Amino acid sequence: MSDKMLDLVARRFRTLGEPYRLRILQVLEEGDRSVGELVATLDGNQPNVSKHLQILFDAGLIGRRREGTTVFYAISDPMVFKLCALVCSSEAEKSRRDFEALAGKPGRSKR
Repeated sequence: MSDKMLDLVARRFRTLGEPYRLRILQVLEEGDRSVGELVATLDGNQPNVSKHLQILFDAGLIGRRREGTTVFYAISDPMVFKLCALVCSSEAEKSRRDFEALAGKPGRSKR
């Protein structure tokens, strides 16, 4: 990869490295939400949710649209869910191997 591409990939991972942003994406996976709906669903506060929404927007992961005085947010890059699924699958496999090692069960060798 070129240096520019490495920088872009690192920026994307930094954006996704915050659990609260992942929670926002998880809620938005179900459909468009307003800031107020996200605040209520995540039991957060408006300034904090808005800050994370702006970061996700700047990264191109979500989009927004205005209806009257309400702004709705939606996923604009659904590939993020494939990435999350890959990481979850990898972590589940690692946990399974770790558990088998603790239990003394033979399993595949660690990588």
